[in-house]
Amino acid sequence: MGGLKRCLQRSCSAESSREFDLSLQWLEGSGLDNVNAGDTWLTIGELARRTGLPVKTIRYYADIGLVPPTDRSPGGYRQYDATAVARLDFVRTLRELDVDLASIQAVLDRTLSLSDLAARHAAALDAQMRIVRTQRSVMRAVAQMGIDDEKELVVMNKLAQLSAAERQRIIDEYWDEVFDGLDVDPEVASKMRSVQIELPDEPSQEQIDAWIELAELVRDPDYRQRSREMARIAHDARSSGEQVAPSAAEQRELFARMTSVVQPLREAGVEPESERAQRAIGELAEAFAAARGTADDTEFRAQLADEISTFSDRRVQRFWELVGVVNGWPAHESGSRDVAPMEWFVAALRASSA
Repeated sequence: MGGLKRCLQRSCSAESSREFDLSLQWLEGSGLDNVNAGDTWLTIGELARRTGLPVKTIRYYADIGLVPPTDRSPGGYRQYDATAVARLDFVRTLRELDVDLASIQAVLDRTLSLSDLAARHAAALDAQMRIVRTQRSVMRAVAQMGIDDEKELVVMNKLAQLSAAERQRIIDEYWDEVFDGLDVDPEVASKMRSVQIELPDEPSQEQIDAWIELAELVRDPDYRQRSREMARIAHDARSSGEQVAPSAAEQRELFARMTSVVQPLREAGVEPESERAQRAIGELAEAFAAARGTADDTEFRAQLADEISTFSDRRVQRFWELVGVVNGWPAHESGSRDVAPMEWFVAALRASSA
């Protein structure tokens, strides 16, 4: 389909006054430029053999006036000269490009230029390509997710064809459910609610695939429950008088520090339960405790491990990755946090509090 579009776009460069004349150039050296030399004409059967078109098709084109015969033999048979042969080849070329007969007739009648036809048809191909990409994404998602439910297939197809406002509404309703009735850090809530889904007018196949996966993810009841649990932890921390709730900025700094310490240990194959790991997490645990105004003891470490375990759900990482793909963000701007260091830190904390 892309090749047809490029072919049409190249056609747009021809000047209007030369468009049909250019279609006759193929006759040069083809042996057909002397078809009617010496009053030699092609019968419809001979024309069919030369062009590869069925006799029935050529006869139909003649009946509707698209490629009328040049003359008739004394016996009433259709006869075609070189100009008619060129006209037929021109029509066949446009039909191979999937141009409708009415538009071809308009070009031949000079009521529509070839360049205008090509531009219009290329735009139609663009629209068709968008539809095909969407259809392919739906079927690919169904296959990859192992969906065997007719209703779910219908839902996924509808998700793929939503308007921009409808797509955004799905994300907004997801956050509404997550934060409903909970007192969380306004900065965090505002950041989450500010997420916009901006699928471009000409999305790539990857972006369409990402949107379908994202929509399925935020509709998943289990994932919604986990997101709600994360918000509940933040709510409890702000509501409790026992500990100080760190600000969003402090949390980001703590987790960045944790990643910088843990990642090299993970890459070196250090086990979370090892003595080396336990020495490394000591200062980290103290920093987390200090940010909450509490002591770093085994009870705190067990509590911190449970909280981080809830926040280290890989689906959360995937959520931000998908948002980044849909919106066309560079990977480092997606807001996705690698959960692998968090999982390692949780294991180390639990080993130290056992």
